Amino acid sequence: MFFQPYYLGCLAHASYLIGGSNGEAAVIDPRRDVEEYIEDAKNAGLTIKYVIETHLHADFVSGHVELAKRTGATILLGANSGAAFAHQPISGDEKITLGDLTLSFLATPGHTPEGITILAEAPEQPTRLFTGDTLFLGDIGRPDLVGAKGLTSEQMAHMLYTSLREKILPLADEIEVWPAHGAGSACGKNLSDDRVSTLAVQKATNLPLQLAMQGDEAGFIAYAIEGLGAPPAYFFHDAAKNKEGGADVESILALAKPLMPSTVEEQSEEGILVLDTRATGAFKAGHIPGAIEVQLDGNFAPYVGAVLPPTAPVIVVAEPGRETEAMTRLIRVGYENLVGWLDGGMDAWKAAGGELGTLGVIEPADLKALLSVEAAPTILDVRTPGEWEAGHIEGAVHIPIAELNARLAEVPQGPLAVICGSGYRSAIACSLLLRNGRRDILDVPGGWKAYNA
Repeated sequence: MFFQPYYLGCLAHASYLIGGSNGEAAVIDPRRDVEEYIEDAKNAGLTIKYVIETHLHADFVSGHVELAKRTGATILLGANSGAAFAHQPISGDEKITLGDLTLSFLATPGHTPEGITILAEAPEQPTRLFTGDTLFLGDIGRPDLVGAKGLTSEQMAHMLYTSLREKILPLADEIEVWPAHGAGSACGKNLSDDRVSTLAVQKATNLPLQLAMQGDEAGFIAYAIEGLGAPPAYFFHDAAKNKEGGADVESILALAKPLMPSTVEEQSEEGILVLDTRATGAFKAGHIPGAIEVQLDGNFAPYVGAVLPPTAPVIVVAEPGRETEAMTRLIRVGYENLVGWLDGGMDAWKAAGGELGTLGVIEPADLKALLSVEAAPTILDVRTPGEWEAGHIEGAVHIPIAELNARLAEVPQGPLAVICGSGYRSAIACSLLLRNGRRDILDVPGGWKAYNA
């Protein structure tokens, strides 16, 4: 048997290549750029026969259609998905064999109606459970992403409770649990940094799973729906695209062009979004006025998805040599309207005499001192509801980063100090505010963590 896990840190996304003794393999929950799976299968002497989606993903565009097209594989997806692409629906009682490897399917709706879980068994191998977004390590999948289908969060949470009670909990304790996401994903709220666990460990440490074990459905549903915050707006765009199947990464990249500073200036003035992916310090020191800052080194794609409309035309500013990386990571979450990139980066912009915007900072210690003064700035906290509830600065205004675009009118006038957990999101928020005409703005580097140090 062959088993290769993959982990894409910027999306906190796990996918898997698993093969049997007959040389046939399956890829579970592939990312959009699929070349690595194809190469690894080839090098292992495997033919990809199946592409398995545990559900229609919302936080990234999957590579299921592209991978099936390139390999001739059959796509397996839970029944009643409404997917437009060719696939074999899985009701939950099926099994497939790949030589000595048996994959058994369990219908586990709750995160989505079509959710499935895969049990992989082979001789002299640990039994592995691929849980998708049904069961995470330390958490469960959020149940609030299918409102457009006419199902409430409470109804979906009930489905998830039933799935865990009837399908997951009866399985053997020693089974390994391999989910589709880890810490940092917006598909849950308390995900572990671990990549793999056992069902026994999850029973001992995973609070919502314990509530399901205890038969506390009311407590489980309350946990599942509380403190989530609004899902990033791009989730619904990506879920729809996954239902249809998207274009391949290379064809989208081919449409993006290198742009001269004068072209970038002209198009920016016409309203085209400029996305600055450089380090936050570089953005603060000098950026194209009106640019939105989302640092490439970090949870880049999800936070782009939280603040930029998914169909908006975008010009990328990156450190020289990282333009393709930035655009590929945008394409992974459904951003396909890529006009191009600033050729030569900010050095070229400066050499052409382009105007520069800046962003000031206020250190956490200085902010503490100012809070005792009547003229202190208003604190804007852009963390999640759960983070806010765990502790915040008294008198601060709370607007989660994913809601800031829609709630700009609620941001108080006057000087602002913007804070998040570590400084990543607050810089994004500051750039949004600058783009919308605010000027008396200071970023709090290090965020709440540094403030409480």
